[in-house]
Amino acid sequence: MGTLHYGAAATAVHIEDRALAHLKVVIISKLRRGESFSVSWCHAHGRTTLWVHPAIPLRFVFETEEAPALNRAWLEELAQSANALGGITLVKEQVEDDETA
Repeated sequence: MGTLHYGAAATAVHIEDRALAHLKVVIISKLRRGESFSVSWCHAHGRTTLWVHPAIPLRFVFETEEAPALNRAWLEELAQSANALGGITLVKEQVEDDETA
């Protein structure tokens, strides 16, 4: 389980490493362009949204040492939501079945 530390108080948000790795790519892409945006996700107690701004401290901490292989389709889905009015919505990864019949 990875952790996203956000803001001066270093609010800790726990997100599974694989999801956090994908989210990191999309967030950094937006911040490099100086853009502010929201990030939303669902959890056991409801839903949370953060407002992300380039001036607010942000740190990604991963439990695993090695970065996972990234799923281009999932990155594209997250990036599309990043450019929508509602901001990034962390959705579950859709894995295509590689089995052939």
